[in-house]
Amino acid sequence: MSRHLHATAVILGEKGVLILGQSGAGKSSLADALIERARERGRHACLIGDDRIALSEHHGRLVISGHPALRGRIERRGIGIVDVNATDKAILHAVIMLEADPPRLPEKNQSKYTISGVEVPLLTLRSDQDLASKAHLALDWLEG
Repeated sequence: MSRHLHATAVILGEKGVLILGQSGAGKSSLADALIERARERGRHACLIGDDRIALSEHHGRLVISGHPALRGRIERRGIGIVDVNATDKAILHAVIMLEADPPRLPEKNQSKYTISGVEVPLLTLRSDQDLASKAHLALDWLEG
């Protein structure tokens, strides 16, 4: 059984990444920037889904997939919904949380996110940061 989240998801290399945050926080824009920066580094990268992500458990791992009606489409603020290269699903490896006011020095237990009983690495970023620097920071974190 799957549940749906208001989120955006990408695959970077072989890692499925879920981007969470309030509406307007920059999830879609960060996804675009992550894909672009990963490709600049010679990595495979594409969208899994935007706005509505299905989360299901298979053999103790979480699988993220885009909603069928929205597959291959992403919102670009000021432009609208556009078609992009996308993949169906990926194993969830990490969560990026966009917050308006994240803690300056997060506690150690704040570096993990538990979703459907599975713990994955968590990176929390300020939602008003520059997208290019956020994307570089997130890619360095994922590769580190």
